[in-house]
Amino acid sequence: MFFDVDGVLTDGKLWYDASGETLKSFCALDGHGIKQVIQSGVTVALLSGRTSPAVARRAAELGIAHVLQGIEDKLASFDLLRSKLGIVAGDTGFAGDELVDLPVLRRCGFACAPREAHELVRGHVHYVTRAPGGGGAVREICDFLMTAQGTLDAAHARYLA
Repeated sequence: MFFDVDGVLTDGKLWYDASGETLKSFCALDGHGIKQVIQSGVTVALLSGRTSPAVARRAAELGIAHVLQGIEDKLASFDLLRSKLGIVAGDTGFAGDELVDLPVLRRCGFACAPREAHELVRGHVHYVTRAPGGGGAVREICDFLMTAQGTLDAAHARYLA
């Protein structure tokens, strides 16, 4: 499962501190969903057009091994990584929100977008979240995947024991 960052893992707002460093806000709910989906056996990758130390740090905290930042051609990077991992396009998913994400969304097997995604993007995906980007959309996608794969109940069971 590939995720765009700005507008998907974050609310898409870009904050700058006094030195010009970009600040990002991540949702803990989304983070736990990513941890659970990774534990269930799904490989997770981030594919972002921007480069940010905050993204690298957040990915490391969540155990995301594949983080591609500063990507101008998302489709080429997507194809390169999935080929390296030995995964065919139809067995991948991608969550994106902007027009630059459309080539990957149209190539992958499960295309999804947060509810605030550009209208054209929403028209080309299989699933649009009820939750906003940066506010539960990724968790919703992870839960959806785990439900489809039959792994969600097992992931939840450890908290109900």
